[in-house]
Formats: sequence, structure tokens, C-alpha cells
Amino acid sequence: MSRQNTLDILQKIQKGELSPEEAMLKLRMEPFEDLGYVKLDHHRELRQGIAEVIYGAGKTAEQIIGISSAMLERGQKVILITRIPSETAEKVAGSIPMKYHEMARIGIIGDMPEPDGIGKVIVATGGTSDMPVAEEAALTAEALGNEVVRLYDVGVAGLHRLLSRLETIMEAKVIVAIAGMEGALPSVIGGLADCPVIAVPTSIGYGANFGGLSALLTMLNSCASGVCVVNIDNGFGGGYLASMINHQGK
Repeated sequence: MSRQNTLDILQKIQKGELSPEEAMLKLRMEPFEDLGYVKLDHHRELRQGIAEVIYGAGKTAEQIIGISSAMLERGQKVILITRIPSETAEKVAGSIPMKYHEMARIGIIGDMPEPDGIGKVIVATGGTSDMPVAEEAALTAEALGNEVVRLYDVGVAGLHRLLSRLETIMEAKVIVAIAGMEGALPSVIGGLADCPVIAVPTSIGYGANFGGLSALLTMLNSCASGVCVVNIDNGFGGGYLASMINHQGK
């Protein structure tokens, strides 16, 4: 249940349009909806401020359509579907209007909201190969109501590329720094910026990169203050956390 729906119930009680008993029944029925293959958490937005996100990997198109339809019926305006394969996305889009972003493997149902965060979220990558993870982070943040600035291919192999955008970096409220190989980018940005930096290691790199483990360990051992780390290739987690930080105090 959204905050607005809960407020509507309380206002109806105040106006005498709904009895406390009827309101209690509505609220008791709301915590989750059992669709058989999923227990849909309609109270998540009320508890956390952000509605449930659909993890598309491993789900059938029919399951995603069922979950999305239930969300739409409850009044959810924007539905974010992560890690959805292109074949599944094509089937879903045949039943529900959905925009699919193939690079990020993200499907979005509904219109992107107007940004209402306190500032800008920067999504920066070490290289072009990190863009799929970066786009997952950027689109997640945008779907959650944030203004996103993309700084791609600004890694430490050519530090002047990053320094040329120093003014933009200093204007950010939170930065998502995404890198593979040795994963040094978040430490460098953390030493320049005065805002939280969310480090996202990627699995991009040669053999000794160990599928992103070397980047992860570098980021965990960062000497820059204010750097936190999410899991390997977890662009969604980086974008979600950035949105939470960018909405603090609202």
C-alpha cells in the first residue's frame, strides 16, 4: 500500500466515509498479496518509502505480467524490473506497456517520475565496458526520482578525463563509482568529493581480476573516507542506495 492510499483511508475515517472497523479490515488485507508463486509486498513503500522492485532473472514472462498487473491495480505508478532477459521482456511488453533498456537489462512500466531528490546523483565508470552495470544504477536512480548525471569512461588510466569534470563532481550529493580491473576509481573520487561515494565493483578484467573480486577487495580497502561498497555487478544496489541518500531530509 502506498503512503497516499493509507492517507486516503485515514481521511475517509475523518470525514465519516469509512468506519474504523472497515479501515482496519483494509489495512489488515494490505500487507501482502499471495499470487501463488509470489507474496507481493504492498506495504513496502509505506515502510521504506520505495515500492517493491521485481527481480526479473529466473521469472517467467507470465509471472512478471501477473506481479506487474497486481502492482498497477494497487495504484503503483512506476514499476522497475531488473535483470530481465530480452526474450522475457519482449513477451511482457506484448501484454503491458513497458520500456526495455537492453544494456541495463531493465524494464520500466509507467513514466519516469520528476526528480524530487535534494541534489544530483553522479554515476561514473572507469571504462566503457562498465556501462551495463552503470546503466542499471542510473536507471534505478532515475526511476526512484533522482536527477542523474552520467560520467562514463573516466578511469584512472587517464586521470585527466576525471579531473576535467571536477566541478560536476563537487556539485553531487552522492556518487556511484563503478569500475572493474583493479577498481581504483572510487578511491580517487572519494579523495576529491565531499559527498558519499558508493563503490560498485564489476566483473570486467583479465584473469587475476577473479571475476571482480580484485576490484571488490580494492574498494573495501579504500584509504578514502566516505566510501561504501556494494556487491560485484550490483548496479541496482548502488542506484537504490544513492536514491536513499539523495532523499534524506525530505
